[in-house]
Amino acid sequence: MNWLTKLEQRYGRWCIPNLISLLVGGQIVVYAVELFVDRSIFMKLALLRAPLFAGQIWRLVSFLFVPFSSGSILSFALTAYFTWFIGSALENAWGSFRFNLYILAGAVGAILACLLTGWGETYCLSLSLLLAFAMLYPEMEVLLFFVLPVKIKYFGIFAAAIWVLSFLVADGATKLNYLLSMLGFLLFFGPSLFSEIRARYRRSQWQRRNRR
Repeated sequence: MNWLTKLEQRYGRWCIPNLISLLVGGQIVVYAVELFVDRSIFMKLALLRAPLFAGQIWRLVSFLFVPFSSGSILSFALTAYFTWFIGSALENAWGSFRFNLYILAGAVGAILACLLTGWGETYCLSLSLLLAFAMLYPEMEVLLFFVLPVKIKYFGIFAAAIWVLSFLVADGATKLNYLLSMLGFLLFFGPSLFSEIRARYRRSQWQRRNRR
């Protein structure tokens, strides 16, 4: 990806090291505030067009600290740890600049979705981290429920299937949100996925012609 190399050479020093630790740490703080102090904190930080146009510009950043999962404490803790784990692995593989760019692209996509539809969120951004991790480390195994070893590629396939199903049943505004929030994944992996799909299609056509 020559364009990434050129960007890194020119702007590589402008990045935040350990960005995933900052994001997950912020989500832990916000979750604790929601749990013990202010039950409405999520709405005060969420990416919504009306309050954004009313001058609450902090929402352009603060929505990143709204937890990806806000269920039970155990559910949140597991999600936060897994997000930190895969984010750290991606930053180690790509370097801080490229990981920053990946997060930035997803955030910009969510902001564009907010401006067009009235709201944006981090659900697809968090999902795109898992998909990127599955693309890079498909054969790595993790323990499901701390017992059952499962390869990361199967998590990726499951996550992609959930995304597709959610996209198909969503309304128009939500579809746009789902697409734009995956901007980072599309920029990083879209060209290679398109090339792979095209190559497989050509192979299938060639095999079909040879059978005749």
